[in-house]
Amino acid sequence: MEAPVETGGSPCEDEVGTPSGAGPGAGPGAAALPNTPEQPTAAEVMLADAASPTITITRETLRDGSLIARARRNLPPGTPTLSDAEIEADLDAALAQHDPAADVWLFGYGSLMWNPAIEFAESRAGTVRGWHRRFCLWLLTGRGSPDNPGLMLALDRGGSCGGMVFRIPAAAARAELLLAWRRELFSGAYCSRWVTAMTAAGPVRAATFVANRTHPRYAGKLDDATVAARLASATGSLGSCATYLAETLGALRALALRDHGLERLQRLIQQPPA
Repeated sequence: MEAPVETGGSPCEDEVGTPSGAGPGAGPGAAALPNTPEQPTAAEVMLADAASPTITITRETLRDGSLIARARRNLPPGTPTLSDAEIEADLDAALAQHDPAADVWLFGYGSLMWNPAIEFAESRAGTVRGWHRRFCLWLLTGRGSPDNPGLMLALDRGGSCGGMVFRIPAAAARAELLLAWRRELFSGAYCSRWVTAMTAAGPVRAATFVANRTHPRYAGKLDDATVAARLASATGSLGSCATYLAETLGALRALALRDHGLERLQRLIQQPPA
């Protein structure tokens, strides 16, 4: 039986409502690419990406706001995003459920494991139950384009997920978590949430980010062949989806963790064409 999962600071799916800036989605299980008037056209996105050199997510560009500002400049008007004020309000709502004198744990299961871009006092392997890692968010920029869409990992309901938890000292918690919040909540495709991560030293309550099933980019459950095809070919200003998969698997191996689903996808990508 799955362990109970705690509610986080951001509205998500059927809990409270759709986060500000996130348009209506196709709902759970949706697999079609989003195609709404709010989405940038292929030409607009390709022109924006072509005008920008390869982007690296760093603590400095998250802290000074330049990474998000650059992303906003490159998106056409009307593309749904969360404002700085909405992102900070979501973080403050999450921290209101936490003892301000206690250190804060953050659970990472994708790029946060191999590029956390925050300062922390300790990290260790952890497993969250009630949620599993899935390529379930479409990418039309960053590691994909409208003509060659990619996919990004998110936590979706059910199962379990191994990853890394980071302990952030209480005095630095809001400043460091704000960097992660800016990085993950900018598009509205994720929602923040408190979960329990089981570690070798015992359970810890950790903040993390789960798929917003109401968002237009939510892909639902796709078959492995579709996912592998997207990961094998999609690329953008942040790099390729294939590299994203390989880096995630490398981080899991370093923690002595396995994800058989991701390993299966990598084998499919590496298979020679028929």
